[in-house]
Amino acid sequence: MQLYHHPYSLDSQKVRLALEEKGIDYTSYHVNPVTGKNMDSSFFRMNPSGKLPVFKNGAHIIFNTIEIIQYLERIAAVSSGGDNISFSGREVVAWMQKIQEWNPKFFTLSHIPDKYRFYVSKFIRRVLIARMAECPDLAGAYHNKLREAHETEDKLKNKNVLQGNREHLIRLLDEVETQLNESQYLAGEDFSMADVMLIPVLARLVLLDLKDEYINSRPNIAEYWVLVQQRPSYKKVIGRYFDGWRKYKTLVKTWCFVRIRSMLRRY
Repeated sequence: MQLYHHPYSLDSQKVRLALEEKGIDYTSYHVNPVTGKNMDSSFFRMNPSGKLPVFKNGAHIIFNTIEIIQYLERIAAVSSGGDNISFSGREVVAWMQKIQEWNPKFFTLSHIPDKYRFYVSKFIRRVLIARMAECPDLAGAYHNKLREAHETEDKLKNKNVLQGNREHLIRLLDEVETQLNESQYLAGEDFSMADVMLIPVLARLVLLDLKDEYINSRPNIAEYWVLVQQRPSYKKVIGRYFDGWRKYKTLVKTWCFVRIRSMLRRY
Protein backbone atom coordinates (compact mmCIF):
# COMPACT_ATOMS: atom_id res chain seq x y z
CA MET A 1 0.00 0.00 0.00
CA GLN A 2 1.29 3.40 -0.99
CA LEU A 3 0.31 6.91 0.06
CA TYR A 4 1.26 9.95 -2.00
CA HIS A 5 0.97 12.96 0.25
CA HIS A 6 2.62 16.01 1.79
CA PRO A 7 3.06 16.61 5.56
CA TYR A 8 1.30 20.00 5.41
CA SER A 9 -1.58 18.91 3.18
CA LEU A 10 -4.70 18.97 5.35
CA ASP A 11 -6.39 16.03 3.60
CA SER A 12 -3.12 14.09 3.68
CA GLN A 13 -3.01 14.57 7.45
CA LYS A 14 -6.53 13.17 7.78
CA VAL A 15 -5.59 9.99 5.92
CA ARG A 16 -2.28 9.60 7.75
CA LEU A 17 -4.04 9.93 11.11
CA ALA A 18 -6.45 7.19 10.05
CA LEU A 19 -3.55 4.96 8.97
CA GLU A 20 -1.83 5.42 12.33
CA GLU A 21 -5.02 4.92 14.34
CA LYS A 22 -5.76 1.70 12.43
CA GLY A 23 -2.16 0.50 12.65
CA ILE A 24 -1.83 -0.02 8.90
CA ASP A 25 1.64 -0.19 7.35
CA TYR A 26 2.19 1.75 4.13
CA THR A 27 4.91 3.21 1.94
CA SER A 28 5.08 6.98 2.11
CA TYR A 29 5.82 9.16 -0.92
CA HIS A 30 6.14 12.92 -0.39
CA VAL A 31 4.72 15.01 -3.23
CA ASN A 32 5.38 18.73 -2.76
CA PRO A 33 2.72 20.89 -4.50
CA VAL A 34 4.76 24.07 -3.94
CA THR A 35 7.44 22.72 -6.28
CA GLY A 36 4.86 21.40 -8.73
CA LYS A 37 5.60 17.70 -8.13
CA ASN A 38 1.88 16.95 -8.16
CA MET A 39 1.91 18.14 -11.78
CA ASP A 40 4.35 15.45 -12.94
CA SER A 41 2.81 13.17 -15.55
CA SER A 42 3.28 10.04 -13.43
CA PHE A 43 1.19 11.57 -10.63
CA PHE A 44 -1.38 13.03 -13.03
CA ARG A 45 -2.00 9.62 -14.55
CA MET A 46 -3.02 8.38 -11.10
CA ASN A 47 -5.08 11.44 -10.22
CA PRO A 48 -5.99 13.88 -13.04
CA SER A 49 -7.08 16.47 -10.47
CA GLY A 50 -3.49 16.71 -9.19
CA LYS A 51 -4.78 16.82 -5.61
CA LEU A 52 -3.36 15.12 -2.53
CA PRO A 53 -3.51 12.54 -1.09
CA VAL A 54 -3.61 9.53 -3.39
CA PHE A 55 -3.86 6.06 -1.87
CA LYS A 56 -2.80 3.06 -3.95
CA ASN A 57 -3.24 -0.59 -3.07
CA GLY A 58 -2.11 -2.66 -6.04
CA ALA A 59 -4.17 -1.54 -9.00
CA HIS A 60 -6.76 0.08 -6.72
CA ILE A 61 -6.35 3.88 -6.57
CA ILE A 62 -8.43 6.23 -4.39
CA PHE A 63 -8.11 10.00 -4.06
CA ASN A 64 -11.29 10.95 -2.22
CA THR A 65 -10.36 11.52 1.44
CA ILE A 66 -13.47 10.00 3.03
CA GLU A 67 -13.42 7.05 0.64
CA ILE A 68 -9.79 6.38 1.54
CA ILE A 69 -10.56 6.40 5.27
CA GLN A 70 -13.53 4.07 4.84
CA TYR A 71 -11.37 1.76 2.73
CA LEU A 72 -8.78 1.73 5.52
CA GLU A 73 -11.48 0.67 7.96
CA ARG A 74 -12.26 -2.31 5.74
CA ILE A 75 -8.56 -3.19 5.50
CA ALA A 76 -8.24 -3.03 9.30
CA ALA A 77 -11.28 -5.29 9.67
CA VAL A 78 -9.86 -7.90 7.29
CA SER A 79 -6.43 -7.75 8.94
CA SER A 80 -7.92 -8.37 12.38
CA GLY A 81 -10.17 -11.15 11.19
CA GLY A 82 -13.16 -8.96 11.90
CA ASP A 83 -12.66 -8.94 15.66
CA ASN A 84 -12.96 -5.72 17.68
CA ILE A 85 -13.24 -3.58 14.55
CA SER A 86 -16.26 -1.32 14.25
CA PHE A 87 -17.02 0.63 11.11
CA SER A 88 -17.95 4.29 11.32
CA GLY A 89 -21.62 4.67 12.18
CA ARG A 90 -24.08 7.07 10.62
CA GLU A 91 -23.28 9.89 13.06
CA VAL A 92 -19.53 9.57 12.47
CA VAL A 93 -19.95 9.58 8.71
CA ALA A 94 -22.25 12.61 8.92
CA TRP A 95 -19.56 14.53 10.83
CA MET A 96 -16.89 13.40 8.37
CA GLN A 97 -18.91 14.74 5.46
CA LYS A 98 -19.77 17.95 7.29
CA ILE A 99 -16.11 18.68 8.02
CA GLN A 100 -15.05 17.81 4.48
CA GLU A 101 -17.59 20.24 3.04
CA TRP A 102 -15.52 23.16 4.31
CA ASN A 103 -12.83 24.03 1.76
CA PRO A 104 -9.62 25.10 3.56
CA LYS A 105 -7.92 26.25 0.36
CA PHE A 106 -9.32 29.77 0.20
CA PHE A 107 -9.00 30.28 3.94
CA THR A 108 -5.36 29.18 3.96
CA LEU A 109 -4.33 31.10 0.84
CA SER A 110 -6.05 34.26 2.05
CA HIS A 111 -3.72 34.24 5.07
CA ILE A 112 -0.57 34.01 2.95
CA PRO A 113 0.93 37.36 1.83
CA ASP A 114 -0.02 38.13 -1.76
CA LYS A 115 3.56 38.50 -2.95
CA TYR A 116 4.49 34.96 -1.90
CA ARG A 117 1.29 33.44 -3.23
CA PHE A 118 1.72 35.26 -6.55
CA TYR A 119 5.19 33.83 -7.17
CA VAL A 120 4.08 30.27 -6.42
CA SER A 121 0.90 30.63 -8.49
CA LYS A 122 2.80 32.00 -11.47
CA PHE A 123 5.32 29.19 -11.28
CA ILE A 124 2.63 26.51 -11.09
CA ARG A 125 0.87 27.92 -14.15
CA ARG A 126 4.15 27.83 -16.07
CA VAL A 127 4.68 24.21 -15.01
CA LEU A 128 1.19 23.25 -16.20
CA ILE A 129 1.75 24.84 -19.60
CA ALA A 130 5.08 23.03 -19.94
CA ARG A 131 3.54 19.69 -18.95
CA MET A 132 0.77 20.12 -21.53
CA ALA A 133 3.42 20.39 -24.24
CA GLU A 134 5.34 17.39 -22.91
CA CYS A 135 2.31 15.08 -22.51
CA PRO A 136 -0.32 15.75 -25.22
CA ASP A 137 -2.43 12.82 -24.00
CA LEU A 138 -2.88 14.59 -20.65
CA ALA A 139 -3.46 18.05 -22.16
CA GLY A 140 -7.14 18.05 -21.21
CA ALA A 141 -6.41 17.31 -17.53
CA TYR A 142 -3.63 19.89 -17.42
CA HIS A 143 -5.89 22.46 -19.05
CA ASN A 144 -8.54 21.85 -16.39
CA LYS A 145 -5.93 22.33 -13.69
CA LEU A 146 -4.72 25.54 -15.32
CA ARG A 147 -8.28 26.87 -15.48
CA GLU A 148 -8.73 25.95 -11.82
CA ALA A 149 -5.57 27.92 -10.92
CA HIS A 150 -6.91 31.03 -12.67
CA GLU A 151 -10.32 30.62 -11.03
CA THR A 152 -8.69 30.31 -7.61
CA GLU A 153 -6.82 33.58 -8.09
CA ASP A 154 -10.05 35.30 -9.17
CA LYS A 155 -11.94 33.97 -6.14
CA LEU A 156 -9.20 35.11 -3.78
CA LYS A 157 -9.89 38.65 -4.99
CA ASN A 158 -13.59 38.27 -4.23
CA LYS A 159 -14.36 39.41 -0.68
CA ASN A 160 -17.73 37.65 -0.73
CA VAL A 161 -16.08 34.28 -1.46
CA LEU A 162 -13.57 34.72 1.36
CA GLN A 163 -16.23 35.93 3.79
CA GLY A 164 -18.51 33.01 2.91
CA ASN A 165 -15.65 30.57 3.43
CA ARG A 166 -14.85 32.09 6.83
CA GLU A 167 -18.50 32.02 7.89
CA HIS A 168 -18.72 28.36 6.87
CA LEU A 169 -15.77 27.61 9.15
CA ILE A 170 -17.32 29.54 12.04
CA ARG A 171 -20.61 27.66 11.70
CA LEU A 172 -18.75 24.37 11.68
CA LEU A 173 -16.71 25.24 14.77
CA ASP A 174 -19.79 26.50 16.61
CA GLU A 175 -21.54 23.21 15.89
CA VAL A 176 -18.49 21.29 17.09
CA GLU A 177 -18.41 23.41 20.25
CA THR A 178 -22.03 22.54 20.96
CA GLN A 179 -21.45 18.82 20.36
CA LEU A 180 -18.38 18.73 22.61
CA ASN A 181 -20.54 20.01 25.42
CA GLU A 182 -22.36 16.67 25.22
CA SER A 183 -19.48 14.23 24.66
CA GLN A 184 -15.73 13.95 25.07
CA TYR A 185 -15.11 13.36 21.38
CA LEU A 186 -16.92 14.58 18.31
CA ALA A 187 -19.25 11.61 17.80
CA GLY A 188 -19.44 10.24 21.32
CA GLU A 189 -17.23 9.12 24.19
CA ASP A 190 -14.84 7.21 21.93
CA PHE A 191 -12.30 8.58 19.48
CA SER A 192 -13.52 8.04 15.91
CA MET A 193 -12.79 8.86 12.29
CA ALA A 194 -14.81 12.04 12.80
CA ASP A 195 -12.03 13.23 15.12
CA VAL A 196 -9.46 12.20 12.50
CA MET A 197 -11.20 14.61 10.12
CA LEU A 198 -11.41 17.47 12.63
CA ILE A 199 -7.90 17.44 14.13
CA PRO A 200 -6.10 18.70 10.99
CA VAL A 201 -8.58 21.57 10.70
CA LEU A 202 -7.70 22.73 14.21
CA ALA A 203 -4.01 22.21 13.51
CA ARG A 204 -4.28 24.41 10.42
CA LEU A 205 -5.77 27.22 12.51
CA VAL A 206 -2.89 26.91 14.97
CA LEU A 207 -0.30 26.97 12.17
CA LEU A 208 -1.90 30.13 10.81
CA ASP A 209 -1.55 31.75 14.26
CA LEU A 210 -5.35 31.88 14.64
CA LYS A 211 -5.64 29.71 17.74
CA ASP A 212 -6.96 32.47 20.03
CA GLU A 213 -9.62 33.60 17.58
CA TYR A 214 -11.00 30.20 16.60
CA ILE A 215 -9.99 27.66 19.27
CA ASN A 216 -9.34 29.37 22.61
CA SER A 217 -12.53 31.42 22.20
CA ARG A 218 -14.47 28.14 22.35
CA PRO A 219 -13.83 26.42 25.73
CA ASN A 220 -14.96 22.95 24.71
CA ILE A 221 -12.83 22.95 21.56
CA ALA A 222 -9.88 24.34 23.52
CA GLU A 223 -10.15 21.45 26.00
CA TYR A 224 -10.62 18.95 23.16
CA TRP A 225 -7.54 20.31 21.37
CA VAL A 226 -5.39 19.67 24.46
CA LEU A 227 -6.83 16.15 24.72
CA VAL A 228 -6.24 15.04 21.12
CA GLN A 229 -2.67 16.34 21.09
CA GLN A 230 -1.80 13.54 23.52
CA ARG A 231 -2.58 10.81 20.99
CA PRO A 232 0.45 9.04 19.45
CA SER A 233 -1.09 9.42 15.98
CA TYR A 234 -1.26 13.20 16.39
CA LYS A 235 2.32 13.41 17.62
CA LYS A 236 3.60 11.40 14.66
CA VAL A 237 1.51 12.94 11.90
CA ILE A 238 1.18 16.58 12.96
CA GLY A 239 2.95 17.42 16.21
CA ARG A 240 6.42 16.60 14.94
CA TYR A 241 5.98 19.10 12.10
CA PHE A 242 4.86 22.07 14.18
CA ASP A 243 8.40 23.26 14.91
CA GLY A 244 9.32 22.67 11.30
CA TRP A 245 6.41 24.80 10.10
CA ARG A 246 8.19 28.06 10.84
CA LYS A 247 11.24 26.82 8.99
CA TYR A 248 8.96 25.72 6.17
CA LYS A 249 7.41 29.19 5.89
CA THR A 250 10.88 30.74 5.78
CA LEU A 251 11.89 28.23 3.12
CA VAL A 252 8.82 29.08 1.03
CA LYS A 253 9.62 32.78 1.22
CA THR A 254 13.21 32.22 0.14
CA TRP A 255 12.12 29.74 -2.50
CA CYS A 256 9.60 32.19 -3.91
CA PHE A 257 12.08 34.97 -4.45
CA VAL A 258 15.10 32.93 -5.54
CA ARG A 259 14.20 29.48 -6.86
CA ILE A 260 10.91 30.29 -8.55
CA ARG A 261 12.45 33.24 -10.34
CA SER A 262 15.07 30.99 -11.90
CA MET A 263 12.49 28.27 -12.68
CA LEU A 264 10.21 30.77 -14.37
CA ARG A 265 12.98 31.47 -16.87
CA ARG A 266 13.27 27.75 -17.56
CA TYR A 267 9.55 27.30 -18.12
